[in-house]
Amino acid sequence: MMLTAATLVGMLAATLGLWPLQGATAAWVSLAGLVLVYLAGGLPAGWRALGALWRDRVLDIDLLMVVAAIAAAAVGAPFEGAVLLTLFSVSTTLEDRALGRARRAVEALMALRPETALRKHPDGSVTEIPAAELAVGDIFVLRPGARVPTDGVIAAGRGALDEANITGESMPVTKQQGDMVFEATVNLDGVLDATVTKTVEESTVARMIALVTEAQAAKAPSERFSEWFGQRYTVAVLLGAVLAFAVFRWIEGDWHAALYRAAVLLVAASPCAIVISVPAAILSALSAAARRGVLFKGGAALETLAAIDSFAFDKTGTLTTGKASVTRLVALDGDETRFLSLLAGLEAQSEHHSAAAIRQEAARRQIEGVSVHNVAALPSEGIMGDASDGRLWAGNPRMAARMGVGIDHPKLRVLAEDPDTVIYVGRDSTLLGAVSLADQVRPSSALALAALRDSGVTQVLMMTGDRAPVALRIGAELGFRPTEINADMLAEDKVRMIGALADQGRVAFVGDGVNDAAALARADVGIAMGAAGSEVALQAADVALLSEDMTQLAAAHQLARRTARIIRQNLIFAMGAMAVLVTGGLFFELPLPLAVIGHEGGTVLVVLNGLRLLRTPEERGA
Repeated sequence: MMLTAATLVGMLAATLGLWPLQGATAAWVSLAGLVLVYLAGGLPAGWRALGALWRDRVLDIDLLMVVAAIAAAAVGAPFEGAVLLTLFSVSTTLEDRALGRARRAVEALMALRPETALRKHPDGSVTEIPAAELAVGDIFVLRPGARVPTDGVIAAGRGALDEANITGESMPVTKQQGDMVFEATVNLDGVLDATVTKTVEESTVARMIALVTEAQAAKAPSERFSEWFGQRYTVAVLLGAVLAFAVFRWIEGDWHAALYRAAVLLVAASPCAIVISVPAAILSALSAAARRGVLFKGGAALETLAAIDSFAFDKTGTLTTGKASVTRLVALDGDETRFLSLLAGLEAQSEHHSAAAIRQEAARRQIEGVSVHNVAALPSEGIMGDASDGRLWAGNPRMAARMGVGIDHPKLRVLAEDPDTVIYVGRDSTLLGAVSLADQVRPSSALALAALRDSGVTQVLMMTGDRAPVALRIGAELGFRPTEINADMLAEDKVRMIGALADQGRVAFVGDGVNDAAALARADVGIAMGAAGSEVALQAADVALLSEDMTQLAAAHQLARRTARIIRQNLIFAMGAMAVLVTGGLFFELPLPLAVIGHEGGTVLVVLNGLRLLRTPEERGA
C-alpha cells in the first residue's frame, strides 16, 4: 500500500513537471517523479518476477509489465512507462484488497470468539478463565447475552440461541438439556450450564476456518487451467513481442517506433484479466457460501455442483427431521414395562435417530433400561448386545432373519400394515415384540426439492433403508413420484445406484454424513446435511450444510450455477478485450497509455464482477 502511494506521488510529480510547471524546475520535478514511479512501481514487480523465475522457473505477468515499462523508457516515452507502472501498481493493490475481502469474509468469525469463559466448579462456584483453557468435560456457564466459548452439550437449563453466524439459521433455536451448542453462537435468554465436548482448537469455528482455508488453497479445474494458460501464454507474448519488434523494425526502419509498438503489444496481450478472473469468482463464492453455513471443500466441488444432473437424497435425518417418536409398542408377553426396559438398555449407547425416540419414550414412562454390554451396530440392519439373560437384538426384518427369527406373528401384523418404521426386538432366537416409530418431514424439504426441480435438474430421487410403505408415505408428502422412491436399500445398494446414475451424468448425494459415508464418497458431489459438530460429515462429504435448513442446499446449487456464469462472463470479456487491444496494437498504432488503461481497467472489472458473488440474494434485493 505504501509503495502504491509512493507511485501515485511520483506520477503526480511527473505530471506537474509536464504541466502546468515550466522551465528547469519543471524538468527536475518531472525527472524526480519518473524516477520515483519506476523505483516504487517497477522494483517490487521486478523482484516478484525474478523470484518466480528463480524459484518456480516461471515467467509471470509482472515480468511483462516491467519489460514493457523499460522498453517505453528506452524509446523516449518514459511518461507512458510511468503510466503503465502506476496503473499496474494501483490495480494490483485493488485486486489484493478485493481478494483479501473474500478471504476475510469467513475469518471474521475469529472476532466473534469470546476470549473468556465462566467455568463452573464441583462446589458450584464460578471462575472466569481464558476460553482456551477449557478442557473436555469442564462445565461452563452461559448467561443471557453471552457467546458460547466452545462446543458443548447443555447439562442444565433452557434457552434460545442465535446460531446465524454458524448455521445460517435466521431464527433463534430453542435449546435444552442434551442439545448441542456451538462456539461463537449467542445465548439470548436463560442461564445454561454446558459440558465441553470440543476444545477451542477443535471447535466448530476452528474447523470451519480450517476447511475454508483448505478450500481456497485447493484450486478448481478452471483455476488450474487459467494458471497453466497464463504461464505458457506469458512466454508466447514475450516471444511474440520480440518477433513484432523485428517485423516492425524491418517494415518501418525505425527501431524506436518498432520498440514502442512491441511495448504496446506486451501490455495489450498480457493475460492478467484472464488469470485473475477465475480465482476472483471462486474465492468470493466460497466465502459467500460459508457465511450462509455451507462449506465447500474446494473450488472443484463448487464447479461440479453447478453441473449436477441428478440429486439423490437419503431420507432419515436428511429429508426428514430424524427425530422420530414411538407411535405403537407391542410386547408379545404383554409386559410393556419389561419390554421397553430391555429395548431402552440396548439403545442406550446408539446414536441412531430411532434410538433417541426409544430413550425418550422410556423416560416419559419413567422406565430405566437394563444393563447391556458389547453393543454393536450392523449397518442397514440393526443393533445387538449382551444382557444378563441372553443376547438382545433390535432391527428390521433383515436383522430378524439374521437371528433366525420369524416375524409373522398375529399380534404384529397390524404394525406391518402401518406406513411407519417398525423395529423388531428379540432375545437370541426368541421374538419379544416390536415398536413402530414415525418420522417427520422437514418443513424446508419440499421447498428445496421444488427449487431444484425448477432449476432444471434432470432427476431427483429418494433412497432409504425403510420399508416401502414408510418411504411412499414420506415421498408423497414431498412430491416424489413412486418411480423416484427407492426403499429397503442397504448401504451397498445406495452405492450401486449412485454409480448407475453417475454413468448417465453428474450426480450429487445428500445424506446425514454418518451412515452414508460410502454413498457420499461415490457421488460426484457428496453433501452432508446438518453437519455442525459432525466430524464424520466434514470428512466424508465434499459439501457440508451446517444447518438443517434444506433450502440452503438449493441456495448453494444456485450459487454454484451463478459462479459458473460469472466465470464465463469474465473469461469472455477478458479474452474479447485482449483481442481488441492486440488488434489495435498490430494494425492501428494503439497508444501505450490507452493499452495500459484498457488492460488494467479490464483486470479490475473482472475482479469486481467476481466480487458480486459475495452478495446474498437478500442483499441483491432478489
